[in-house]
Amino acid sequence: MIEDGFRIGPVVCLLGPRQCGKTTLAHQYVEFLKKKGEVTVHFLDLEDPTHLARLQNPRLALQDLKGLIVLDEIQRTPEIFPVLRVLADRKKKEARFLILGSASRDLIRQSSETLAGRISFVDIHPFSLSEVGRDHLKRLWLRGGFPPSYLAGGDADSRNWREGYIRTFLERDIPQLGFQIPAHAVRRFWMMMTHYHGQIFNASEIAKSLDTTDTTARRYLDLLTGTLMVRRLSPWFENISKRQVKRPKIFFRDTGILHSLLGVFDESALTTHPKLGASWEGFALEEILKSCRADEEAFFWSVHQQMELDLLLIRSGRRIGFEIKYAEAPQVRAHHRAIVKTLRLDELNFVCPIEGESQVAPKIRMIGLASLLSG
Repeated sequence: MIEDGFRIGPVVCLLGPRQCGKTTLAHQYVEFLKKKGEVTVHFLDLEDPTHLARLQNPRLALQDLKGLIVLDEIQRTPEIFPVLRVLADRKKKEARFLILGSASRDLIRQSSETLAGRISFVDIHPFSLSEVGRDHLKRLWLRGGFPPSYLAGGDADSRNWREGYIRTFLERDIPQLGFQIPAHAVRRFWMMMTHYHGQIFNASEIAKSLDTTDTTARRYLDLLTGTLMVRRLSPWFENISKRQVKRPKIFFRDTGILHSLLGVFDESALTTHPKLGASWEGFALEEILKSCRADEEAFFWSVHQQMELDLLLIRSGRRIGFEIKYAEAPQVRAHHRAIVKTLRLDELNFVCPIEGESQVAPKIRMIGLASLLSG
């Protein structure tokens, strides 16, 4: 992935939430270069005060360096992007830049626009089911994909790591991004989001519950979306006369974080929790999007109090629908056939916690999540 990016331009940006494995991947890439004989590497961690001090004047610090220059946690110094543009445009291409960021493209877009045509983005996610194996689906679902959480020796250790991660995110990471918001206010909002996981975002309703304004509620959502904690799934609009839902749906991107905020710390508690179905929907949705790399081609569709499709992917001109259900044999009803016809779906997949797959109607099949991802 990184090599492909450098074939496009001199700057590659790895984007993903904190602790998802970006730095590990960068070090692996450095080892790859060393095996090829390319050993000139400069690694600067912008959370290290010593490295940060070196970049007080970034152009002077970087202009004479050759080889691969790695800048970790780039969102801490957005003023460096114009300097990277100047260095990337030099006639002698003696340096390449691998930058790592713990924020979404939208959050750093204003800064990175100066690198248009020179930068390529690579999205890095926590562990996926394809990486850990289908036999570990329940563990991945419960603990989430952050490596320290998933690989912890037991559920208690995993829980402790996630609780520490949440505290650090609220108390350190958010202020470092320049958001002057009290940690307790964001925590309250984040807790409120657990009740909206898998549901339509209603800023007015949430603002009323938190005794704040609609604008503040939307700003908090932008923050959690921009830091890759929450996914805002956009609605799809079809050219029909019926009244369609226009507000986004909200999902936690990592079910381990969701479960920590819900107080769910083992499989028994998960299987009896009221949010079981919503948790499964969010988990399956994220795994599908990771597998398809289709973040910007993903939607849901809903007609008020009539029909709804959990996930719609537009792939190479094909329309692929997904209904995600925590049931072994969900029933295919008349409105599902109507969805296939109305949205002109090429296929509709019922994604369930089962093994294998079966065709249940024209263009409609029942399939297990692991089978879908391995197909």
